[in-house]
Amino acid sequence: MTDPVRRLLLIKPSSLGDIVHAMPTLAALRERFPQAEVTWLVKRQWAPLVDVMAGVDQVCSVSEGLRGWLGRVPALRAAGFDLVVDLQGLFRSGAMAWSTGCDRRLGFANAREGSPMFYTSRVAVPSVPMHAVDRYLLVAEALGAARPTQPQFEFVDRSEDRQAVETMLARAGIVAQQPWVAMNVSARWETKRWPPQHFAEAADRLSQTHGLPVVLIGGPAERPESLAVTALMHTKAIDLTGQTPVGLLPGLLRRATVLVTNDSGPMHIAAAVGTPVVALFGPTNPVRTGPYGKGHVVLSHAVECRPCFRRDCARAVPLECLTAVGPESVVRAVEQQLERSHKPGLL
Repeated sequence: MTDPVRRLLLIKPSSLGDIVHAMPTLAALRERFPQAEVTWLVKRQWAPLVDVMAGVDQVCSVSEGLRGWLGRVPALRAAGFDLVVDLQGLFRSGAMAWSTGCDRRLGFANAREGSPMFYTSRVAVPSVPMHAVDRYLLVAEALGAARPTQPQFEFVDRSEDRQAVETMLARAGIVAQQPWVAMNVSARWETKRWPPQHFAEAADRLSQTHGLPVVLIGGPAERPESLAVTALMHTKAIDLTGQTPVGLLPGLLRRATVLVTNDSGPMHIAAAVGTPVVALFGPTNPVRTGPYGKGHVVLSHAVECRPCFRRDCARAVPLECLTAVGPESVVRAVEQQLERSHKPGLL
């Protein structure tokens, strides 16, 4: 018999990639509790992405700072949740789960900052490395959901979003059905960023050899990294950095032929919508946070200290795990993805 869960709160406020990783858990919980109204608590800057996720009934956005979080407590208490799931696993998210007044609160047993003390049930996590998508799904399984054969990433395909993307691309000179390469040249950590001169050389080769438009994407704060790349290019790139709201990224990346990217949120969105990815990985571990699914290419240079998960680098050759990956390797990987796409005229 289905548990009487009528109102479910999912706490996953950040970051962009982690939110995408939680989508299959959302889908599994919807299947487990088909009558439940699902609310997703998320940081305000990522709320537009959650708003286009299938299966979310209410988006509860929180502003930065303690005041922003506390300001949401009265409404969450009044909602009368039957189940609260905390996938963030930090003190603030655990305390938020407790503050709802719900008597059924679930999170990971190994969550950080003492957050497990706020849960009524704790989900054990195996010690072997596993992808974040599969780790989150352990929560759904603990609640009685069946493990999906194919984890589901489903965005709402709104006609107004499709039109906005097509208009944006048309203004940039890209017509419908035309192949193009998306590039995301930034990342939150400096140690995750492939050198701008490498991006520029790879973009030039793809443009000159294959005649493919190269489109730079990213948020407004990432404009400097994109400008550093375009300043070094000999061909003309299309720079849409800062012009694409986060809620349009699924539609935009669905249109791309391939994405070349650092370890970043857009990488996970591209994988979620089925766009092939060529990803550069340095200090982080693709086993845990690489592009999910088959058919993607992850490039890195083997050094004894990676993955170190550090935001600085003390090696004699700084960021050798990234800088030693040459532009030619990326171009070859993109060519492999183009061959797999079976689209005529790309090679």
